[in-house]
Amino acid sequence: MYNKQPKEFLKGTKIYVGDMPINFALRKFKQRVEDSGILEEVRERQTYEKPTTERKRKAAAAKARWRKKQRDQLLPKTDY
Repeated sequence: MYNKQPKEFLKGTKIYVGDMPINFALRKFKQRVEDSGILEEVRERQTYEKPTTERKRKAAAAKARWRKKQRDQLLPKTDY
């Protein structure tokens, strides 16, 4: 079978169950998949995002992070 995808994408996530209960193995597998970021990458590749839209989205996220950082650094208002 001929596959054009890169080999790193084909590797996958493995969990060796052994004598471990299936619930624990499934939980471990879900954690590994979440940590690897595979699902996020698949969701991103489902639809095309124009480069200008991507830049605007990233700039808006950066502004929001900056505002949050500034808000957290403010001194608390005191009642005089």
